[in-house]
Amino acid sequence: MGIKSFLSSCKRLIKLIGRPSREEVWTYIKTGSIGIIIIGVIGFIVKLISSMLQASPSS
Repeated sequence: MGIKSFLSSCKRLIKLIGRPSREEVWTYIKTGSIGIIIIGVIGFIVKLISSMLQASPSS
């Protein structure tokens, strides 16, 4: 596969893909934001439990 055929197939693929609609972009933004928030909450809970275990007096 030469460079010319590769570039023409890339050009053809870009024409097929098209731009996402406004609703699709908004869905991607919401999904990504929810994922980031969930990961942050899980990290906060782990850090909170870790600090609580370190602060407890050991017998």
